[in-house]
This record gives sequence, structure tokens and C-alpha cells, in this order.
Amino acid sequence: MPKVAMIGVGAISGIYLKNLTEVFKEVELVGICDLLPARTEKGLAFFKEQQEKGINCNVPKVYKDYDEALNDPDVDVILNLTRPYEHYDVVKKALNKGKHVYSEKPMAVDMAEANELMDIAKQKGLLMGGAPDTFMGAGIQTVRRLIDSGIIGDIVGADCAMMSRGHETWHPDPEFYYKRGGGPMMDMGPYYVTALCNLLGEAKSVVGMTKKTFKERTITSRPHFGKKVSVDVDTHLTGAIEFTSGAIAQIITTFDVYYTNQARFEVYGTEGSLVVPDPNTFGGPVLLLRREELFRGPRVDPALIKAEDITLYKNYLPLPLMFPYRENSRGLGLADMCKAIDTGREYRANSMQQLHVLEILTSFTKSSEEGKRIDLKTKFKRAEPMKSGAMPGILD
Repeated sequence: MPKVAMIGVGAISGIYLKNLTEVFKEVELVGICDLLPARTEKGLAFFKEQQEKGINCNVPKVYKDYDEALNDPDVDVILNLTRPYEHYDVVKKALNKGKHVYSEKPMAVDMAEANELMDIAKQKGLLMGGAPDTFMGAGIQTVRRLIDSGIIGDIVGADCAMMSRGHETWHPDPEFYYKRGGGPMMDMGPYYVTALCNLLGEAKSVVGMTKKTFKERTITSRPHFGKKVSVDVDTHLTGAIEFTSGAIAQIITTFDVYYTNQARFEVYGTEGSLVVPDPNTFGGPVLLLRREELFRGPRVDPALIKAEDITLYKNYLPLPLMFPYRENSRGLGLADMCKAIDTGREYRANSMQQLHVLEILTSFTKSSEEGKRIDLKTKFKRAEPMKSGAMPGILD
């Protein structure tokens, strides 16, 4: 069983700790580390609380810094939960110490860093995986099976939107979202683009238009209430992705608008359409509209429909989820990679996927700055789908 050390015990670590102690049976967390002692202590307290509940888990070691974790001969895998602009340094050092790495998204903040990490991992024969792993959950896997079955025909395109006014009203430490490696496309875009690639396959080119609406943000959450944050990255990004299959997806991610429903994700085919769950979740509703349903009843000019009669997904059919992992299952990709370390099989949240997604994400701003379509250099092949009959917590 691969032994894992967690670097970074911040906001996202809580769900990893919960799932690594309660859900995934083939991963052992042996150590934790954070620059802030209070976070490490909170992590240790969690393990003691789990033991008091009767959950079988060992209290991990505490490393004084991540160099100590990297030098621990008991550690096989580094789980990197640091801030985005710190990912490159942690991953590079871990790989050079002979450790496999699973990192929160993105793998790096630009392609130069990412390509260097890919070269090191290849040279040393190490696995390098990373978030998001939500595409492995019940929602996206169900949609993938439906698309692959041909239920909506050949794919014409997709439409994705992540709409919000930013994280400074609720996140306890939101400043990094507006610094290098941050912004809505680098923060939330990985969920949407990773899902798109798993549903539609390899992307071919990107066109984008981007902007920074506000030069400064004011934090209204605790503990940094009232702090002014300068914005260093684009916060409103929109564009299109052309896929090798011929499908075209349009996407918008923004921290600049007021909107009630943060996520929208739809896929359109020649025979119907699918509503995809929020790709930041593992479950969620899957809705199907076949052309037969659309043509039921009298036909009227859509422009003449009264506002009070508009129902967004009228005539769509709710479909059951056909795979496990409907709840927040962060760590699923790590568990899958650890199974690959043990067995030698391929793993799903792999570095090829991370690199392809990162090139797409960074190409929106590049396209906007250069005023042209960006042809992608990276290649991508979809990993094997999840197994619908697998035992929860045990990967196939």
C-alpha cells in the first residue's frame, strides 16, 4: 500500500483527510506538513477525533518542513495541497527526491514549468498525477457513457459557464486567487476543461478574449476582513475550444459578475442535448433532451413565449447516475494513482491530461494578447472509464 505525505493543510485538506481515513482503503497517510503550525495542529486534531469515533486510522507524523517529508524513506507519494504558485517548486523537489506526486490543480502556472516537470518525471520513471478528479465521479462518468453510446448522436458542441463575483466574500484566505496562477480560468477552469476533454476528447485549438475588470478587491470574509488585494491576473475570460473531433465548445469563467447559478454545462448532439452536472462536484443531476421530446406538442415562435412560461429545462428527462462516487470524493484520483503504483496499470488523473488541460487554460489569455487562434501542441487520449460495479473505496 503506497504511503503518502500531505504537504499543505489548508482549506482543501479537510475533505482529503476525511476521505483518506473513511473512504479509500488502499492509501495510507503517514505524515503532514504546513508552514503554519496551527494548521498542522488542526490536522492532528482531526485524526484524534476520527479515532474517538471508532474510525481505524493512525495519527500521522508531523514534519517541520516539506524537505523533511521529501527525505522520509517511508514516503512513496507526495500529496501537494499548497497554493498554485507553489506547486512547481514542491513537485520538482519531490520528483528529484524520487517521490511520486499527486498535486492539486493546476500542475504548474505556465507551460515552461509544466514541461520541465514532465521531463523530470519521465527521466526518473515516476508518476505525476493531479486534480481535478471530479471527472471520475458518478455525474461526469454517466454523461460520458451516454455520449459514447450515441444517445445524442454526433457531438456538435458544448457550452460551459462558471459565473461568480469572486471568492473574497467567503474564502478565509482568498488573496492567492488574484495572484500568479490564480483567476477564474486557472482556479475553476480545470474542472470544466478536464470534463470537456473526458467527454469530447483531445482539443485542437483555442480562441480567447480576456480582461481584468477590477484592479483591486476588498476581502469581506474573516479573518482578513477589510484587506485590499491588488489583482494581477485576468478575471473575466471567454472563448472557444475546437476539438479534434470537430466539436466546438464555448466557455466563460468570471469573478466579475453577479449571478445566481454558478455553473452551467451543456453538450449538444445531432440527436439531442445533455445537461452535465456542475464539474466541481462528483454527482449532480444529468438531464437528457431527445429531439422526439422537443417536437411534442404545438410549435410556437420562441420569441412569443411569455417570460412567466419559460422553463429552462422543460421536457428534459432526469437520468439516474450509473457509477459510484456521488458525494465529495476528493482523493479519488490519488487513490487511483496509488493503485496504479501497486499494479502497473494506467491511472486516470494523469500528467498527460494535466498538461493538455493547462495548455488550454493558458491559451485563452495568450490568444487574447496575441489576437489570434492558438493551435495546441500537446496530445491527449481519454483514460479508461470508471467501473460501475466496483466496491466503494477499492479501485479497479
